[in-house]
Amino acid sequence: MGEQPIYTTRAHVFQIDPTTKKNWVPASKQAVTVSYFYDSTRNSYRIISVDGSKVIINSTITPNMTFTKTSQKFGQWADSRANTVFGLGFASEQQLTKFAEKFQEVKEAAKLARDKSQEKAETLSNHSQQESGRETPSTNQASSINGTDDEKISHVSPEAAILKSENERLKSEVEQSNTNAKKWETELQTLRENNARLVDALQESSANVESWKKQLSACKEESDKLKEKIAELEAQCNEANQEKQRNSQLSVRVKELETELQDKEQELENLRKQAEIIPQLMAECETITTKLQAAETKNKELEGRIEGLQVEINDSRQKQGNMKGELKKFMDILDGKIDELHEFRQGLSKLGVDN
Repeated sequence: MGEQPIYTTRAHVFQIDPTTKKNWVPASKQAVTVSYFYDSTRNSYRIISVDGSKVIINSTITPNMTFTKTSQKFGQWADSRANTVFGLGFASEQQLTKFAEKFQEVKEAAKLARDKSQEKAETLSNHSQQESGRETPSTNQASSINGTDDEKISHVSPEAAILKSENERLKSEVEQSNTNAKKWETELQTLRENNARLVDALQESSANVESWKKQLSACKEESDKLKEKIAELEAQCNEANQEKQRNSQLSVRVKELETELQDKEQELENLRKQAEIIPQLMAECETITTKLQAAETKNKELEGRIEGLQVEINDSRQKQGNMKGELKKFMDILDGKIDELHEFRQGLSKLGVDN
C-alpha cells in the first residue's frame, strides 16, 4: 500500500537556529500543510511537510520523541536523526491540541510496532536455535544407524516430519525476509532518491538563504534610509508643529491687540465726545468762578459779621456770668431767709403745743 496520510493540518513551520540553538528560523513564508503518514510495509510513521517543491519536514516518529506545547498556539519536538528541533505555529489552540493528541497516538503506535518487531526477532532467533539443536542429534543418530533406507525412514519419521514443517516455515520466513529485503532495497533506493532530492532542496534552500541574506541586507539598507527620512520628516513635523504653535500664539496675540485697539478707539471716541463739550464746560467753569468769587466776597462779609456777633456773644456771656453771680448771692440770701422762717415756724408750733 505504501505511505498513506492519516491526519493533515496547516501551520507555520520553524526550525531551531543551528548556530545559537535558541532562536527560531522560519522554514515557510506562510502556513503550509503538515501531515502524518503511515507506512504499512515498514510499519512506521512520519511527519511530512512540503512548501512547493521544497521538503521542510521529514521526521520519522520514534517512541522516544516528545511533543511539547510551549504556548497556546505553538509546539515543538526534537528529531535526533535530523539533528534539529521543529516548531509549529497554529492558528488556534484547538488545532495545537489535536496535533499533540495525534502525536501521542502515533508515538504509542510506533512503540507497539517496535515491541512487535522485537518479539518477532526474538521468536525467529529462538526457532533458529531450536532447529540447530534438533538437527545435530538427528544427524548423529542417522550416521550411527546401519540398515536400509526404509528402516531409517521408519525410525526417524516423527522427528523428520517436525523438521520438515520447521524447514518449510523457515523457508517461508526466509522468502518473506527476502521479499522484505527487496522491498527494503527498493525503499532504500527511494530514500536515496529522496535524500538526493533533499540535498538538492537543501542546496536550493542554501542558495535561497544567500539570496535572502542579500535581500535582507538590501532591506536593512533601505530601512536605514527610510529611518533617516522618517527622522528628517519627524524633525520637519516638529518644526511645523512649532510653527503652528507660534502661529496660534500670534493669532491669540493679534486678537488681544485687536481687542485693545477697539478699547482704545472707544476711549478715543469718548475723549472726542468729551472734547466737544469742553467749551461748554469752560463757559460753565467761568460762570462758576464768578459765582465763587461773589460767594467769597459774601463769605468775607459774613466772617466780619460773625466776628461782631462773636464779640457780642462774649459780652453777653460776661453779662450772664455777672448776672449768675448776683443771682447766686440772691439765692443764698433767700435760703437764709427761708431757714429763718422755718425756725420761726417751728417756734410758733412749740408755743401752740404749750398752750
